[in-house]
Order: sequence, then C-alpha cells, then structure tokens
Amino acid sequence: MKCVSFATMSERPLLQPGSSPLLTDLYQFNMIEAYLAHGETETAVFELFVRKLPARREFLIVAGLEQALQFLEELHFSRADIDWLESTGRFSERTIDYFTNFRFKGDVHAMPEGTVFFANEPILRVTAPLPEAQLVEARLINILHFQSLIASKAARIGLAAPGKLLVDFGLRRAHGAEAGLMAARASYLAGFTGTATVLAAELFDIPIFGTMAHSFIEVHDDEAVAFDRFAKARPEDVIFLIDTYDTEAGARKVVNLAPRLKAAGIKIRGVRLDSGDMIALSKVVRRILDEGGLPEVTIFASGGLDEDDLMDMARANAPINGFGIGTSLTTSSDAPALDCAYKLQEYAGVPRRKLSVGKATWPGRKQVWRHYGADGRMSGDVFSVEDDNQKGVPLIHEVMRGGKRLYPLPTLDEIRAYAAEQLQHLPTPLRELDPEATYPVGVSEALKNLAASFERRLRERERKPE
Repeated sequence: MKCVSFATMSERPLLQPGSSPLLTDLYQFNMIEAYLAHGETETAVFELFVRKLPARREFLIVAGLEQALQFLEELHFSRADIDWLESTGRFSERTIDYFTNFRFKGDVHAMPEGTVFFANEPILRVTAPLPEAQLVEARLINILHFQSLIASKAARIGLAAPGKLLVDFGLRRAHGAEAGLMAARASYLAGFTGTATVLAAELFDIPIFGTMAHSFIEVHDDEAVAFDRFAKARPEDVIFLIDTYDTEAGARKVVNLAPRLKAAGIKIRGVRLDSGDMIALSKVVRRILDEGGLPEVTIFASGGLDEDDLMDMARANAPINGFGIGTSLTTSSDAPALDCAYKLQEYAGVPRRKLSVGKATWPGRKQVWRHYGADGRMSGDVFSVEDDNQKGVPLIHEVMRGGKRLYPLPTLDEIRAYAAEQLQHLPTPLRELDPEATYPVGVSEALKNLAASFERRLRERERKPE
C-alpha cells in the first residue's frame, strides 16, 4: 500500500473542479471522439428539462442560469488538462487538437431565473456544433439541477411562513462546499431573507445572520455570564441562544440582564430556540419576555425544521418571528433530486426524438407560453414548436449567442423580486402547498404532429432495405 504524507498532500494546489472541462462523464469524450472521426459536427439542439415532478413538488423554480452561462463562457482546456488526456492514451491526435483549441461558441435560450416551471417544459436550450453541445451536458445539469432543486424547496418554505424572517443555516449539512454556497444563493433567490454562510455574503452580497452556538454557553459556568460577555463583545444585533440547559430559565435570565445591558447602550434583539416543543416553548418564552418588559425582543427558532413544521406553528399561532432552516433546505431532504434530462431535439436541421419507454421526448426547438386568468394568476401553460403562433406569454428567451452573453444578467436582488412576483401569481392551491393541486400543461397540435412525422420517418427508414 502506497503511503501519502501530509506534506505531499499539502503541496498539491487547491482544486476548483467546477471550472474544469474534465468534470464530466467519460462517455462525452467517447462520443466526441466518434463524432470527430466521422465528421458529425453539424448544428445540434439540446434541451434541458425535468421529466416529472417529484412528490410534494407541485411546481419548480428555475435557478442557476448565471453560473451555467459563466461556465459556458469560460470553458476551455488548460495545458494540464490536455497533458492528462494525452497521457491516458484514450484519444486520437485529432481529438486532442480539437480540445486544445476548444471554446464554446453556441447559442443559449433559457427561462429567466426565478421562473416557475413544470414537468417537460424546457428551461434551457443549447444550439451549437454537436461536439460542443454534447460536452457541456453533465455540468449544465449539475448546475441547474441543484440550484433549481433548492430554490423550489426554499419557495415552499417561504409560502409556509409568509412574512417570517428565513435564514439558510444549511452549510454544515450541504453535500460539499459548492453545494453550500449555491444553496445560499438559490434560497435567497426564492425568498429567504439571508444566510449564515459568510462566503455567500462576499460572493453574492446576500445578507448574513448569526447568533451563537451552545458551546459558547457551555464554556461558561454561569449562563447569565455567557450572555453578558457575548453581548458586550459584539453589541450589535444581540440574539441569545436560551435552550442549552433550561429554556424558561434562560428566558428569565435574559429579562434580568436586559436593564444592565440597556444601561450600557446594548439592545437585545432576540432569543433563539433550537430544541424542544417549539410551539409550547415559544408561547412560554413570549409571555416571560412580555411580562419582563421586553415585547420588542423577537423569538427565532431553528433545529431540524421544514415547511410542515412551519405550517404547524402557523396554525397554532406560535409567536415565532423567524426561522433558521438547515438540513431540510440544503439537501431538499423530502425530495432530494429532480429527474433532470438534457436531450437532443434536432441535428443537422432535422428534428430528433427519443422513444424509450417512460423517457420519450418531444422533438424540435420548443417554446412555452403561459396563460393568466382574470385574477392575474397562472391558469395554464402550453408548449409547442418554437415558431408556433400560440397565445400567452413566451417564457424562453435568447441569452447567449456565439458563446457570449447578449446582455448583463439581472442582479440577484432583481431575480429575487421576479421570483416573488412569480410566486404571487401561482394559483391559490399551489400557493397553499395543497398536495392534491395540479397545474395544466398542454402540448400543441403542431408539436404532436411533428412527433408523429418523426415516427413515420423512422418507420419508413427501418423498412428500407440496406
């Protein structure tokens, strides 16, 4: 067994795997080798969509487009990438030369980030020479799948707790560093107030929130001393964690400490509950605070919460002002994956279609049109071939041409405002997270006819003798 010393390991450069073209599946390289060998480099059209909605997801939210377009613009093979590919002996000189000079030069159409979407509706379309369009598949799915997954979960949590302060607490349970950062971005986009992840504040200008851990209380022999020292060390936005030992006793210590802190010019902003019966405890703590002359002190709750818990608390009128949501958000624990697909819809000007049982696709370049009722709420979608003349609001727009973005993307706060508008226009059953709610998505006759013509052409080709 070969041993690797810590010294040797520390000398290795830190990796940024998300920017590497090698972050893909081997079969992409295998296919590109074959494409180039046979001159199959004409224009291909791929579309990215979700085949079906998972349980407890009556709608989804598009997120991750900014990172997807950045990936496409910056994609290239470094000298180290080329050297490694050559060292494997897997690829021809032709393919190595192709990768050496590779840049993505295709076009991209997409739904804007923050758009509500449903099963089978394309959220992104790539039009590029076949090898280019093929190479980017895995990473595009990786980016858009994860952020859309988390944004959709965050939207549900926001709908379950309207008007509440919601903070992403999920970095430590996220599946890796990038996941933690992208979860902070996606949840803020979908309506969260902010995050506890400091780097997300630097990268995305997301508001950050933080209180204290139980360890700070445990370091001190006296809980009241811990509260006092914490407040004086950082007197802005003081929030005390009061359930390390006895929650009611902790709340009374806050009441007793408040006059001394006030005299020092320090205002207590809130208390945090992290365990126990949140409904019962919040009511007891609220009474203690109010009777102690602290009606302005808020109650913040955390600890394994999801949208079901928040709806239960709302029904019970629990006096909780905000929530920290961790594991259930950053892992989307009740629905941890979307059935995402990136499929060929056209090649060399000819519509293409997959006919696999349970995984059949609709051919051609498509558009989605959204209809609204007299009440301003969404009433149904129709998707069809791109040049069909459908009524409604088209959702898919060109965002990249020739490998370059056509215009600056909206800021994260602008996307957040757009997502809030989208959620406001959801039909009432979807806004209320009714598990029986459905939303009509129709397929046009033009698209059905195109699919039928593809199948006729396929049968005719199969009948021809070789």
